[in-house]
Amino acid sequence: MASIENNPNHLSHIAGLVREAIPPMHPGGRPIVAGVGAAALLARLVTGRGTGLGIAATAAVAAFFREPIRVTPTRPGVIVAPADGTVAIVDECTPPVELELPDVKLPRVSVFLSVLDVHVQRIPYDSRVERLVYRPGKFLSADLDKASEDNERNSMLLRGTDGSQVAVIQIAGLLARRIVCEVVEGSEVAAGETYGLIRFGSRVDTYLPAGARLLVEAGQRTIGGETVLAELPNGTQTG
Repeated sequence: MASIENNPNHLSHIAGLVREAIPPMHPGGRPIVAGVGAAALLARLVTGRGTGLGIAATAAVAAFFREPIRVTPTRPGVIVAPADGTVAIVDECTPPVELELPDVKLPRVSVFLSVLDVHVQRIPYDSRVERLVYRPGKFLSADLDKASEDNERNSMLLRGTDGSQVAVIQIAGLLARRIVCEVVEGSEVAAGETYGLIRFGSRVDTYLPAGARLLVEAGQRTIGGETVLAELPNGTQTG
């Protein structure tokens, strides 16, 4: 009987399991990981020490930029979480003024991302990017309520084919120093696809249409692209 080492089918299966266990990396993280790795190698060559620390630092940065494959619900009329993290706030609040929406309070779900969470952001439902506005600001701790108003942010307004609108706000945190957004106004986007990244601690606010049925509570963990945040009002279809 052939051993596992000599059986290409077994080796291929094991390799597949390893690939599935290690999520791919967001392209925006590759130059940073390469830089950390190069710095670690240089330190090892100069000092002759620090191999373990260098490997650990490079692995930690690589883990931060991971982009796991997600299975997005296909049920019509649902809004999925744009980010991994912990639901910090579920309330009603006026959307950012730069989106030029009516001055009325809308259901809001705020997800706080620690440095250990996946930091890519995902589209919450099939839609078109109607408006994108970047606004510089402070770098307060992202779990504070006033971070929604004072911190650096990137605001995106989406419109579904039925006319429903959902706003998603990338908010920089205490350690975050760069917000990445990879879509432009007019882009046609699908639920669950990656559209952005916030580096090192952040928060993502989702503003939903009035009457949306919220399905999460403060303290709950969300999985970006998979957890259903809410159902659109009146059985509205998103696609």
